[in-house]
Amino acid sequence: MPMTMSRARVARRIATAAAVGSGGIGLLGVAAVGLLLTEVRLARRTVGGSSELPPPADGRYGAALWYRTDRPALRLGFLGDSTAAGQGVSRPRQTPGALLASGLAAVAERPVDLRNVALPGAQSDDLERQVTLLLADGPAPDVCVIMIGANDVTHRMPPARSVRMLSEAVARLRTAGSEVVVGTCPDLGSVEPVYQPLRWVARRLSRQLAAAQTIGVVENGGRTVSLGDLLGPEFEANPRELFSSDNYHPSAEGYATAAMAVLPTLCAALGLWPEEESPEPERRESFLPVAEAAAQAASEGGTEVTGSRAPWALLKHRRRHRIAVHDAEDPASQAEEEATS
Repeated sequence: MPMTMSRARVARRIATAAAVGSGGIGLLGVAAVGLLLTEVRLARRTVGGSSELPPPADGRYGAALWYRTDRPALRLGFLGDSTAAGQGVSRPRQTPGALLASGLAAVAERPVDLRNVALPGAQSDDLERQVTLLLADGPAPDVCVIMIGANDVTHRMPPARSVRMLSEAVARLRTAGSEVVVGTCPDLGSVEPVYQPLRWVARRLSRQLAAAQTIGVVENGGRTVSLGDLLGPEFEANPRELFSSDNYHPSAEGYATAAMAVLPTLCAALGLWPEEESPEPERRESFLPVAEAAAQAASEGGTEVTGSRAPWALLKHRRRHRIAVHDAEDPASQAEEEATS
């Protein structure tokens, strides 16, 4: 609990600095910088890089099952970095966008049009460009998913600037009429070739940024799902299954694990999930001050935080439905089916 309260205080300071446009708050002592940079150089020699572009997954999902419906297709927008783009897998249906589009189509019983503008290597300051690109395509998406933060940590972007850029992106999308779900910064301490003390530092910075992101997102009308701890222990226990061949990005099963955690919140944002928007005490859910809810979520993967009555937020542990990779659809094969039907 003391660690959670400390993280809550720092996260609130970062979010406040972001709101007033301050340059940033350093989370590391000067004495640690030299050692950290040495460890970063060693890790970069070990962690493989992937030069292959993520497979394009834009298209309509659920058309084969729901083509007779009179209701228009839902529009799903995807923004963020290489994780949002699906780097590390070889087929469109293995990307998180395709997995979530297929899952959303199954729950909503109507087609889902996916538009993914995520860019590998992107930091939060690229979100302004991505939002502009997404909104220029026509009507705003019904719901958007953003996955961002890892590159902000590794490139040492000031956390207040990182949170400010994300908050502004969420605010623009909400003003345009989109619901927004943000998968917060993943746990970089789970990357297998990263050693101590960098592993401890990376984990600390990742969780601190995730908590601050949650405050900024919730206060601008979005929802968050913590990916950090979710992908931490599971990736550490099954690195060969959940990491791709580059030892950095998730594998197909890794993306399915993340999508399984995000889908209930995605559906709830559209009013499609059966669970009520109220806490279930037996599931350790409650109303908390936003900063405390953010800090707790950063320590437990798959935890949703959504706004309630300021300054309170609802901490939820929604029941997950497993998404198998082979259940996701391939937009190219869908187009063929529609052409022949």
